[in-house]
Amino acid sequence: MLKLIQNEWMKLWSRKMTWIMAALLVVVVFAGIGITKWMNSTATENANENWRDIAQAEIANSMVMLEEPDLSEPQADYYEGRIAIAEHRLENDIPSFEYASMQQQVIDTHMMMSLVTLLAVITAGGIVASEFSQGTIKMLLTRPVKRWKILTSKYITVLLFAVVLTVILLISTALAGLLFFGISDGTLLVWNGSEVAETSFWLEALKLAALKFSSVWMISTFAFMLSTVFRSSSLAIGLSIFLMFTGIQAVFLLQNYEIVKYYLFTHTDLTQFSTGNFMISDITIQMSIVVLAVYFLVFMAISYWTFGRRDITA
Repeated sequence: MLKLIQNEWMKLWSRKMTWIMAALLVVVVFAGIGITKWMNSTATENANENWRDIAQAEIANSMVMLEEPDLSEPQADYYEGRIAIAEHRLENDIPSFEYASMQQQVIDTHMMMSLVTLLAVITAGGIVASEFSQGTIKMLLTRPVKRWKILTSKYITVLLFAVVLTVILLISTALAGLLFFGISDGTLLVWNGSEVAETSFWLEALKLAALKFSSVWMISTFAFMLSTVFRSSSLAIGLSIFLMFTGIQAVFLLQNYEIVKYYLFTHTDLTQFSTGNFMISDITIQMSIVVLAVYFLVFMAISYWTFGRRDITA
């Protein structure tokens, strides 16, 4: 299996498109942070001087949200944590990171993970279908290797590529943030459920990126399934990208119906349980993990069943 993965990995990076995608990711990150610096150069100069006002506003806003009648337990826990953090800052004179700082940009890296999703979908949508379009599938499947191993090696290669892109995104964001904004003297505080504690901005960034990776994983798996079933990279990539941009909007259209709890895109972004931006109120992270696991098993079952029965002369 390891040799199959190594072979797929070498095939992936032997393509110019792979290098172009990686380079494009870096360029977009630097351009985005550069534009942010240009647009907010005046507004962010005094941001850290008003950190006390920001903390007080955080307390007031969170108190208002806690009075909402239909607030779920996860949402209540989130707002209680925000109040505890803000009060701790004020009592102990601990400023937060400036928005215009390298640390804050690294923490917010998860907001740009849609770029990784897009590039991973392009790879997942073509990694199987391209074998059929190029006619190399016959040679591949006539080798003395079980079909499920071949498909597994391709899928693992897609996930590894997505992980590498995530690392590139984090490093590029840190370098761009350091170049355009510099280092802030603030401190990152988190609520662990019982007390406020200091934490590393790198650990927080990695946690949020890992939670956001659930979206990369599921949409890439969906594109991989379409690539395997329909043998068309254009269909797999096009439909997956379409759903990536429209799937979230459908959550709001279905929010008054019970079925929304079992809709894929209600659960793909697990950062909602850390940032408080819940898609709907009545879900938990445990429920989201279960729903994602079920969708994953369905997608992979269809992929393996189709690939295992595929006529190589087709």
